[in-house]
Amino acid sequence: RGLAIPSNWPLSDSSSFALLYHQIWYNKTQMPAQDEANKSTLKEEKELLAWNAPARPFKRRNRQFYVTIIAIAAIVGLILFLVDGFLPVILIISMVFLFYVLSTVDPENIDYRLTSLGIKIADTPRVDWNLTTRFWFTRRFDSDLLVIETLNFPGRLELVIKPESKDEIKEKIKEYVQFEEAPASSLDKAANWFSERLPGNK
Repeated sequence: RGLAIPSNWPLSDSSSFALLYHQIWYNKTQMPAQDEANKSTLKEEKELLAWNAPARPFKRRNRQFYVTIIAIAAIVGLILFLVDGFLPVILIISMVFLFYVLSTVDPENIDYRLTSLGIKIADTPRVDWNLTTRFWFTRRFDSDLLVIETLNFPGRLELVIKPESKDEIKEKIKEYVQFEEAPASSLDKAANWFSERLPGNK
């Protein structure tokens, strides 16, 4: 079907006519297809599971534990001071202080949400499922954790969960990400070996 040209249209203005014709053609043929494509790509976000739990694993330590940590830090700090000077000692003191704070201040409870589009932790931006590679469960201190490996920084998400919810979580998210435990790295093995020998960690 041809396009009807108004009787008063200035045929000499060919560029304006071509622009009008292209706009009418686009509105009739391309826009409906584009709208359908947009509708098909937009996905409704559905909540799979939500819970409230501490922001991080936590375990209170006794006096013997801190005495051991300070003694180890003092020995390592002395060695590094003799080798590299005072700067590494400052770093060790800062790390010991941070560890002390994290071990004495109870973590706040935050909201965790698993949706059809990704993972939401408190008020942080959502991490989409297409940025995750696998998930597994582990335990640290006195807390059960859902660990999700991601492609972006920091590489892993650790969500504190309730022990009785493991099976439900696995069933809810295995459709979006693979269930597979990552093998422990050399650093993980060394940290676990050291941690098991500290007072109160056995």
